[in-house]
Amino acid sequence: MRASHRDPVPFVAEGHVLKRSVDFALAGLLLAVSVPLITLAAILIKLDTPGPVIFRQTRMGRGFRRFKLLKLRTMDVAGEGPSITLGADPRITRAGRWLRRLKLDELPQLWNVLRGDMSLVGPRPVIPELTVEFTRAYLRLLEVRPGLTDPATIKYCREEEILALVPDPLEYFKAVVMPDKLGISEAYLRRADVWSDLGVMARTAFVLCLPLREAQAGQALAPRPRTVPALFRLPDPAHRRRIQPAPDSLALMGAIEYPTMAEGIAARNGQLPSNWLAYRHLRGESTPSTAHRPRFWV
Repeated sequence: MRASHRDPVPFVAEGHVLKRSVDFALAGLLLAVSVPLITLAAILIKLDTPGPVIFRQTRMGRGFRRFKLLKLRTMDVAGEGPSITLGADPRITRAGRWLRRLKLDELPQLWNVLRGDMSLVGPRPVIPELTVEFTRAYLRLLEVRPGLTDPATIKYCREEEILALVPDPLEYFKAVVMPDKLGISEAYLRRADVWSDLGVMARTAFVLCLPLREAQAGQALAPRPRTVPALFRLPDPAHRRRIQPAPDSLALMGAIEYPTMAEGIAARNGQLPSNWLAYRHLRGESTPSTAHRPRFWV
C-alpha cells in the first residue's frame, strides 16, 4: 500500500538510510586518506611514552547501547585521574598535547562510524556516568547515533583551554558547558538533514584550520571588556562622522564607547574633543584639562 503524505515514517526511514550511506562513504574515504597521519602519530606516541597506541573507552551510543570508542592515546598510562579531561591535565603527554590541539586523536573514530557505532554528525558520545546525570536530555539525544562533530562541538573545540581558565573546572563543566552543549545539540537535531550535516562538517574543517582559540573561548565564557587599544579600530575620526546620542548610564559603557560618549556630550555644548585625547585620558597619561584642549574647543 502506498504511504500517505501524512505518514512520516517512510520518509524518516529513507532519511536514515541516506544519512547512513553518506556516513559510510565519507568515513571510508577519510579513513583511507588519514592512514599516513595515523601511522605518523602512532610512531610519535610510541617514541614519547610506553603503552598502547589506541585508547579504548566505553561510551554511550544510540538507544543507550554501550560501545568502545577508539582514540589515539594522548595520556600517560601510568597516570591516574578522572575519566573526564578537565583543563590542563598533567597526564597529557608531549605528543598528546599536539594531537589534541589538531584533533588528530579523533581519527580512529572513523572506524566507529564504519562499524555503525557513530555518525559523522551528531551529539558527541559521553561516558555512561554523564548520561545518568543528564538523563532527561539524553533520552532525546540518544535517539540518534552520536557523532564526530556537531554545532556544540564546533563551539567548544577548545574546551580544555576554556576549562583551564576557571577556578573549578568540574563545576563549570557540569553547570555551564554541559547544559549549553546539550541545548545546542538538541536544537540542531530538530532541524538536521543531510545537507545541514554537510554544512557542519565543512564548518568543522574550517574551524580546525584556523587559530580560533580566543574566539571560541570568548563564545563560551562571559564577555570580557575590550582593551583600550581597540580605540584604534574606530572606522573614522570622530569629527568626520555623525555622533549618535550617548547613553545616560556610564555603567553600560566600555572603553571603546568612551569617545562616542564624550563626543556626544561635547557636541551638545558646542565642543568636540579628539579621540587621541580620550585615549590618553583612559590610559592615565592625561586629563581633559584646559592645557590639553585642542584648538577647536571653545
